[in-house]
Formats: sequence, C-alpha cells, structure tokens
Amino acid sequence: MLSDGQVVAIKRAQQGSMQGGLEFKTEIELLSRVHHKNVVGLLGFCFEQGEQMLVYEFMPNGTLRESLSGRSGIHLDWKRRLRITLGSARGLAYLHELANPPIIHRDVKSTNILLDEHLTAKVADFGLSKLVADSGKGHVSTQVKGTLGYLDPEYYMTQQLTEKSDVYSFGVVMLELITARQPIEKGKYIVREVRLMMDKNDEEHYGLRELMDRSIRNSGTLIGFGRFLELALQCVEESAADRPTMSELVKAIETILQNDGMNTNSTSASSSATEFAASKGAPKHPYNDGLPKKEVNDSTGAFDYSGGYAVSAKIEPK
Repeated sequence: MLSDGQVVAIKRAQQGSMQGGLEFKTEIELLSRVHHKNVVGLLGFCFEQGEQMLVYEFMPNGTLRESLSGRSGIHLDWKRRLRITLGSARGLAYLHELANPPIIHRDVKSTNILLDEHLTAKVADFGLSKLVADSGKGHVSTQVKGTLGYLDPEYYMTQQLTEKSDVYSFGVVMLELITARQPIEKGKYIVREVRLMMDKNDEEHYGLRELMDRSIRNSGTLIGFGRFLELALQCVEESAADRPTMSELVKAIETILQNDGMNTNSTSASSSATEFAASKGAPKHPYNDGLPKKEVNDSTGAFDYSGGYAVSAKIEPK
C-alpha cells in the first residue's frame, strides 16, 4: 500500500538474475509507451541497492488461470468468459495495431491475463515482448521464447515472430475458457484434443461435452458457443496466414455479444516462459511428440509477483 492508501502490486526481480534484469528493463520500456484499459498499468519502478521492482495497479481478482482452476472462488459464467475474451483481445489488438511502434507480447497465456474488481481483463507481463520496429518486414527474427502449450509452432520452427504468434497463443486461451484445462495435461495437448473430439452434428456442445468445464457445460444454452469455438480454432491454425488478426477477432467477439443484446464495453481478464535453444537442422513441431505427462505448473521464474505490498523504497514515476 502506498502512502496515499492506494494498494499496488509489486513484481520483484530475483537478486542477481540476468534474465530478471533484462525483463525488468523491457517491461519498463514497453509499459511506459502504452495506455489502454485492457493493459495493466505501470505506476512506477524501483532500482535501488540491488533491488529491481515494478509497481503496478493492483488486480484484486488475480489471474484468469486462478479463476478457471477454481482457486480464486470466482464463478465465471459464459457471458463473463465472453467479456474477458473481448477485453483481453482488445488489449492485444491495441498492442499490435495502435502502439507505436507495434508490440508483440510473446507470452500470452491465462496467467498473464489479470482481472480487476469488475472482472475487466487486462493483459500483463511484458518481460518477453518485442517491438516491431521494421513494419515493412512483417516479422522479427529472434531466439524462440514463450510457454510450451501456448507457443506458436510456426514461430518455433522458423524463429520468425509476428503478431500472429500472439493470435495462436490467444486461441489456446480461448480453448482454456471452454475447458478450464491447462494446455498440456497428462501428455495431451488441448488443441489436438478439441480437434479430435469436435463434432459439428452436435449443435449444443459440438462433441466437446466431456472436455468442457462443468460450470458452463450444465448451465443451459451458451450464446454463440459454436462461433466462439470456430474462432478459437482459426486462431490455432498451423499456418499464421490462416489465422485472423486480433482486431478481426475483436469484431467477431463483439458480434457474438451484440447478438445476445449484451453491452460490449468490457467493464463487467500453468506454465512459465521458457527460452528454447536453437536446434541443429530443421526444428521439429513442438506438439507432435514428447509432451510432458504431468501438468506444466507455473513457477516464479525470474520475477516474484505479489499484491498489496507495503513499499518502503523510493518509487520513480514512469
């Protein structure tokens, strides 16, 4: 809590962590450029006596992953899930198309979508993000980093990062919103499981009843469920060229909500990131074999995150 009574969240780099230091600088640089209601706000930072801390607006309802797992105690009905999808999609569309220069998040996942007191979704954690300085080229050639399960296989195999890599990751999040499952559980990959089980002749659950989160499966008609599923699967197409842009996805989700007469003003949004070593020869597809048999759980990584932290060190305004 700050001296004026404002509750804040602190993200603290592990002392001596080179990766934490790089992510710290990246996050300050990027978040000082962006201002959007669906992107978490950076209030300040501290770099003093070896301490590296980022100070954010506090998100009292935690991460989307916590809500889907039941740990937060928040019930996300289908309409709330649609609003969370819309809000986080708007945040990413802003980063891709309105930020100057554009920003590719590179680690979109349910633990990096935070929910405020109104369950408004906000995209967070920009430690792995990349600026797209050369818009004419359309991609950034870079060492592959991200989180297995959400990682775009085309980016993994080509090492060429585009906005469509975020779209792939977001499609996985959309499948999480349907199933409440993590992307990789017991050696099974959510994208493959949905494609195998999907049955368009089943007009209610599209063959996914057994995969669906019970809290929405038994709640009656899910407005726009078929269209939502179609959009999610378009996002996780193998070829980036076949995926929609985030702004196209925003418009499609808005249409689902408007068809139900819902207000689209979104005020009422697992695994840790890994650096993937370049392999000799052509890289194999990341999800074809060798997936972990256990759930891939979140670890603290280079930063620790806490809410409601009493700040004693001097905070520099951004």
